[in-house]
Amino acid sequence: MKEIRAIIRPNKLPKLRTMLRHLPGFPGMTVSKAEGFGAPSRHMPHNIKEELTDYSARTRVEIVSPDEQVDAIVQCIISVACTGQTGDGLVWVVPIERAVFINKTTVGSPYG
Repeated sequence: MKEIRAIIRPNKLPKLRTMLRHLPGFPGMTVSKAEGFGAPSRHMPHNIKEELTDYSARTRVEIVSPDEQVDAIVQCIISVACTGQTGDGLVWVVPIERAVFINKTTVGSPYG
């Protein structure tokens, strides 16, 4: 299993959600708000107020997926999120050693 993490522009989330739902066996995703900034550009903050508000709103997407679905999911995220502009986002994949779904069948299990 792998965890796919992505930072995308918030306005791309509705289309991404629609496209991912069309992938066979899509496992679902977790979405949260994020703020950040990329590598320094030519515009550098000139005062403390500007420095503290120099962040851009972004959306963080997290998906735990079987290995065989990872490439299709990553490609879907890239195709939806890409506008060709700097700051479109970032996608990375992290191996998962173990994952346990929490539901009524895990109650009383040795892993819970």
